[in-house]
Amino acid sequence: MTTKFNKIVLAGVAACFAGALLTSCEDFFDQESDHVIYADSEHLTDAVDTIYSVAGILSKLQALGDRTLLLGELRGDMMTVTSTADADLEEIAQFNVSDDNAYNRPIDYYALINNCNYFIAHADTALRNSRNSQIFLTEFVAVKTIRAWAYLQLVLNYGRVPMVTEPITTKEESERDYPQYGLNEVCDYFISDLQYLVDHYTTDVYDVSRQLPQYGTIMGIDSRLMFYPITVMIGDLYLWRGSLNNSREDFKQAALHYYDYIARRNGLSSSYPTGTSQAFWPTNTSSFTKMSVNYNGWKENVYPSSVWYANAETITVIPSDSLPSDPNYSQLYNLMCSNSSNSFTVSIVPSQGAKEIFASQDFVMPASNGTSASVAPKNLQNNLSGDLRLAACWNESENYTVTYISSSATVTERIDYYSNISKLYNKTPLLRRQTVYLRMAEAMNNAGYPHLAYEVLSVGLNNDSILKRVAPHYNTSDQAFISQFDFDVQRYRCMSTNIYLNGGTCNTMGMHTRGSGWTPMNASYQLPDNTEEADDAPYTTTDAVTGAVTAHEGRTAQIERLIPFVDSLIVNEGALEFAFEGHRFYDLMRIALRRGDPSYLANRIYKRRGAAEEATMRSLIKADLNDMQSWYLPLSDY
Repeated sequence: MTTKFNKIVLAGVAACFAGALLTSCEDFFDQESDHVIYADSEHLTDAVDTIYSVAGILSKLQALGDRTLLLGELRGDMMTVTSTADADLEEIAQFNVSDDNAYNRPIDYYALINNCNYFIAHADTALRNSRNSQIFLTEFVAVKTIRAWAYLQLVLNYGRVPMVTEPITTKEESERDYPQYGLNEVCDYFISDLQYLVDHYTTDVYDVSRQLPQYGTIMGIDSRLMFYPITVMIGDLYLWRGSLNNSREDFKQAALHYYDYIARRNGLSSSYPTGTSQAFWPTNTSSFTKMSVNYNGWKENVYPSSVWYANAETITVIPSDSLPSDPNYSQLYNLMCSNSSNSFTVSIVPSQGAKEIFASQDFVMPASNGTSASVAPKNLQNNLSGDLRLAACWNESENYTVTYISSSATVTERIDYYSNISKLYNKTPLLRRQTVYLRMAEAMNNAGYPHLAYEVLSVGLNNDSILKRVAPHYNTSDQAFISQFDFDVQRYRCMSTNIYLNGGTCNTMGMHTRGSGWTPMNASYQLPDNTEEADDAPYTTTDAVTGAVTAHEGRTAQIERLIPFVDSLIVNEGALEFAFEGHRFYDLMRIALRRGDPSYLANRIYKRRGAAEEATMRSLIKADLNDMQSWYLPLSDY
């Protein structure tokens, strides 16, 4: 008898360092089902065969769209299920996922992985065209990156997973014993696997970090949007491994790989600035009402576009089937937006905890003179207190129907991110420009450069801001590392005064300004001590007149003290900028791992219904979230 996965005990983070267990994959690779789309040729040597095989991989990826978002949000603190939600959604939100939960199907990940393994084993990358360029290298890199993404998703959701890197096409192969990998081993393997491609196949005429398969438009979406950039994937792997092992070198590598994507996405000597889209109150606001908020610019730039262009916000999406009768048709719209198909009842809404996070921010309104500012009032209606990005993406209203004999009101709710059918109805967001910038900031901070990370949040990055506000805080060797982040002032133009005076001439801004007003004037959003210390070690100075001795903590100690502070700003900014996009649970997991403190994650999720309902939330969640084993889904038989 083969070893069944339901006999494997998931041991949490500590298990990542344990010896590899072995288990068969028979249940995950049932030969009665179609797990390998293209498996009747020894080599993929023809363009049609290759494209067909890649299309098969993308079709397997479709099955993971909804769950990728739902597993990342419903286990966090930003969303909650309503009384109309089905049992599967309730189980996810309560950390009580059963073996037969529709979103607990590791077999779907392995179907994708097996197709990737088959392509990797059979694609003839040695073939060259008349210009001596390798024909299938772009597809080879893209498929290897998809496989790495699938394994990272698996290990984050299941704790330890069978590692299979060769295609399984027979029953005998499925019955072999395969090692089990935890997060550390998965990151080790795929960092090496992907970095090899970057190091060995980047040339003057071919840039592995930029090239993506181009098949035109598929299901109304530019095919390049269906693939995950390899350098961002390597950055993600370094970021997770660094968080697990507290490795500053891993954080440095993560930051450099994210920067590499930004710097080279559009070609050498190009740019990929953050843009200046935002939600804001106009300067002449005398009464604060929903109608006076300008948030269309922010929403339009957040919506995943179907078109690839140089400064597109969207980087990667997972497309779904186009017809409701199709098996991989996305249900996100029906789950989050009132419509006739769900009888105007939604299953998932923003949590009270999310509303409190947005409301707790200070929205700072600069005056037209550029030298003074005021804070918008609190306790406003329609989620308009504090950061305006919630009001920009969440809408709740009443529609009245009047007849000759009666009138009735229908409450409609929608998360606008999922309500525009023509733009998003058939795809799940996976990666966008702001994601790369914020993860780069997270990596910078934990590599020991909190001032550099803070610039991403405050005013944006360019070489002037780095030279004036970052470099003076670091010694010579650290400045050498910082100098690798080149944001030329001609291509990255930060706002020098405020959003109303010179926004039209700029193309980048601090991320917090996207919803909370002009951050540089926000007194509640400053580094606690931004002075430059003279020495790395603690030291004292003596006043020449009075003889008074003053103790100084030193530059190194000051930087170390700032890192957890900026880390909190970053994870908070992730809640504000990426609310309802599927990242929140993993962001909380990552910082909890870094701090070796499960309660960091647990306490925030227990506040999902707001601080006043924390005790109720603890009773509803069917697990002790201070036990890291409870973070993972059961890996069961199929």
